[in-house]
Amino acid sequence: MRAISHVMATGLLGLALMAGTTMPSLAQKHTTPAASTIDFGDDSSDWANDGECDDPRFTGEGAASELVDADRMKDATDCKAAFEAGTVTLKDGGATTTATAATEIDFGDDSSEWAKDGECDDPRFEGTGTADELVDADRLKDATDCQAAFEAGTVTLKDDGTATAAASTDIDFGDDSSEWAKDGECDDPRFTGAGSATELVDADLMKDATDCKAAFEAGTVTLKDGGSTAVATLADIDFGDDSSEWAKDGECDDPRFEGTGAADELVDADRMKDATDCQAAFEAGTVTLKDGGSTPAAAIDYGNDSSEWANDGECDDPRFTGKGVASTTLAEDIKKDATDCREAVEAGRAVYNGEQQAAAFDFGSDFSKWANDGECDDLRFEGAGVDKKLLSEDLMGDATDCRTLLDEGKIAIRLVYTPEYAAGAPYDSSDIDFGDNSSSYSNDDECDDPRFEGPGTATTLLDSDRLADADDCRAAYEAGTIVLIEG
Repeated sequence: MRAISHVMATGLLGLALMAGTTMPSLAQKHTTPAASTIDFGDDSSDWANDGECDDPRFTGEGAASELVDADRMKDATDCKAAFEAGTVTLKDGGATTTATAATEIDFGDDSSEWAKDGECDDPRFEGTGTADELVDADRLKDATDCQAAFEAGTVTLKDDGTATAAASTDIDFGDDSSEWAKDGECDDPRFTGAGSATELVDADLMKDATDCKAAFEAGTVTLKDGGSTAVATLADIDFGDDSSEWAKDGECDDPRFEGTGAADELVDADRMKDATDCQAAFEAGTVTLKDGGSTPAAAIDYGNDSSEWANDGECDDPRFTGKGVASTTLAEDIKKDATDCREAVEAGRAVYNGEQQAAAFDFGSDFSKWANDGECDDLRFEGAGVDKKLLSEDLMGDATDCRTLLDEGKIAIRLVYTPEYAAGAPYDSSDIDFGDNSSSYSNDDECDDPRFEGPGTATTLLDSDRLADADDCRAAYEAGTIVLIEG
């Protein structure tokens, strides 16, 4: 199969070069790096000069079907040619370098009992060259093995480039006001490891400074989120409002929080909707923001700042919601407003809603006559990869194209069609003028007013029914099956 893919890729690359085109992909919109800014490495890979790019930093039709870390920066000629032909792009959409060079990494020393056994035991690394079991106590303590594995391409830094864990000088350890302070164990629940107390409670957050700092510097504890240096303060957090049906019941029902003051069952529909309870619990120390203020920071790929709206103080990435997010977001800005979105999440003014929840979304099948043409023809999607003319007859009929483009970040699901939108119902309709019920299609359980869109609207919408199907549209709006798109 590898030989076949090599031949196919060679042919595609040859056609591109003969045509003299660059065929830029949609993912390269805005600020795609020039080839001259990329360190392609050398040709030391076994697969170098075979007509396809084997460097795992790249993706696209010009890349080999099987990519391994050992070929990182080792197929320069093929990858540079493919990049210039537009058949591969850098996976992160714009970073011009690979993971941190070995010379920039603090590998530590060889004080681990497992040092120099041929496996990397430092838990900052991952890959085939690491030991099966990694523990925090070996952080920065297996230098020889980890450096050798890193240079061989069998391990990489987990955080894609941060050479060291947070230094103790970067961390706000708080004070020693806990009743368990200075007992030789770290009681702050932000930390984990052999030096932590067996039982950790939120009330001790930032209140065991001496013990935790000593344990951190000894390598027996690490920050749970792998590097967050402080927790959010009350002033940093947007608690939202009290629109949850469980608001003011004495428990925090917002799933952004955890602790003894949180409800046993937390659902996304209550996100930012139980302000009074959650603020009271946070001030009492019985809940904290999960991961110190963000949806798993290590799990979020914020992307870069190539959006024209980047660095304007608002998050423009449609994967996020909250007061720190722009009122209008576009699919083309997915992963392109990193600084604004990261700051909003860390301040508690935005929440990450995931990568469009593709696993929970029903893409349908490929019955549309436009299926598999490289464009998404399903009207439930928006973005640069969506066809300009969308027909109701193609609803759920272009699954392969739409799924592929969604995974590539070139389209987004229109919010009203996402499973989580209806889960957030009921929605307040008091500000909307729904009109009357003069339409001949009123009271048929479908909204026939063309000012709305969503799965709760009729298949055919006519201007004559504008403001003429009040009861149906109000019910659908409050149920979260339609949204107002004009007026």
